[in-house]
Amino acid sequence: MLFNSLTFVVFFSIVLSLYWSVGSWSARKNLLLVASYIFYGAWNPPFALLLFATSALDYYLGARIAAAEGSKRRHSWLLLSLVVNLSMLGFFKYGNFFLENFEWLLNHAGIVYKAPHLDIFLPIGISFYTFHSLSYTLDVYRGATKPTRSLRDFLLAVSFFPQLVAGPIVRAADFLPQCEVAPKPHTSRMIWGLFLLTFGIFEKVVLADTLMSGPANKVFNFPGPIQALDAWIGVVGFSGQIFFDFAGYSFCAIGAALCLGFHLKNNFNFPYSAVGFSDFWRRWHISLSTFLRDYLYIPMGGNRVSKLRIGLNVIIVMFIGGLWHGAGWTFVVWGLIHGIYLVLEQVLSRIFRGQVWTQNSCIQFVLMLITYVAVCIAWCFFRAADFTSCLHLIGSMFGGASQIANAILSNREIYQVGLVAGAMLSVHWYFRSSSLESIVRKVPVGVLVASWTVMLCLIILNQGDGNAFIYFKF
Repeated sequence: MLFNSLTFVVFFSIVLSLYWSVGSWSARKNLLLVASYIFYGAWNPPFALLLFATSALDYYLGARIAAAEGSKRRHSWLLLSLVVNLSMLGFFKYGNFFLENFEWLLNHAGIVYKAPHLDIFLPIGISFYTFHSLSYTLDVYRGATKPTRSLRDFLLAVSFFPQLVAGPIVRAADFLPQCEVAPKPHTSRMIWGLFLLTFGIFEKVVLADTLMSGPANKVFNFPGPIQALDAWIGVVGFSGQIFFDFAGYSFCAIGAALCLGFHLKNNFNFPYSAVGFSDFWRRWHISLSTFLRDYLYIPMGGNRVSKLRIGLNVIIVMFIGGLWHGAGWTFVVWGLIHGIYLVLEQVLSRIFRGQVWTQNSCIQFVLMLITYVAVCIAWCFFRAADFTSCLHLIGSMFGGASQIANAILSNREIYQVGLVAGAMLSVHWYFRSSSLESIVRKVPVGVLVASWTVMLCLIILNQGDGNAFIYFKF
């Protein structure tokens, strides 16, 4: 059930109407829980049982961690939660990946082995809801939150349908307190939620799918050498496609949750305005980067260890971040590239620390462009089907293609991507210290209504195949 589908519009309208017509807070939470499992089961009903089983187990383990006497027993219960959750994720998402690499290692060692192919259907959103659930046992173990007594509330925290399949990654410690007191209907909150939902679908349907995906797909799927301009336009197009697609889903999730009286944290903050790569990861997929920071990087020592160890920790965290995105070495390399970027940035920041000229606005803008170009180069590994096609594309970007390189994009497509990307970068840079909410508050009501109407019209005019969001496969 996609946000950009008529099915979801009908589903959400029914849920929203029933939700606010029920007086009992307990009954409303029951309704949301049932609706969330229907939403998830619409893709594949059996996997709703997997979602329930892993959530119920973590609810039980959270109680055991809190009640355990002695750090050793608490650690054992946490370890069980980690093993079960990561084993489930490993089997469904990485089973074939591990077998293929095991086969490769044996064959290169002179041992003939043919690994069986596991006919596994990947549960949609498993990477997201695994982290939703794990955040609970981790926070209970750290003492950051108290265990909930309500299984129903915990199941709702993990399965809450707006953020279930593609984030943001919502921690139980942020969601569970909102289950304690019934929200009251609030007109301005409802309007803002519906606006965010519309804006998110607009980003997905119009900006990502209609304007950016076509040229990007044409470039990344082309088997031969292409001209440098076309290569860059395709990569820039994908940088816009993935941002509008994923940020669009996040806005939809935040908006839908707000209509139901729940607050989810922002997942993007004008990321292409980033000056440097640590700034980029403070702005891009914020819920994942903070999850990895709090539950992996800081426990590994954070910034409290030697400079060499800090660099190694950063590389390890980004390696895991890359692997989280997909069962393929291209994703791993994408993560490692960002790890190398972050380490190089740390080295350069020590060299140029305290120098006034680095704070000059023109220098900052140039650094932003350099950061964006470097991020685009890394996107090649994220999007490409394999290393060969990725390296060929990067070669084309830097003039390494042969003299018979193909010009595969039309002038219209080049101007289209150039204009949208230019507007995207300009908006990100101009509003880099703002938020969407603060921007909208300054817009006259008439202009806002007109913009909303235009977005709705463009969404209707551009509704096509109802393409799935990119992050659904993660």
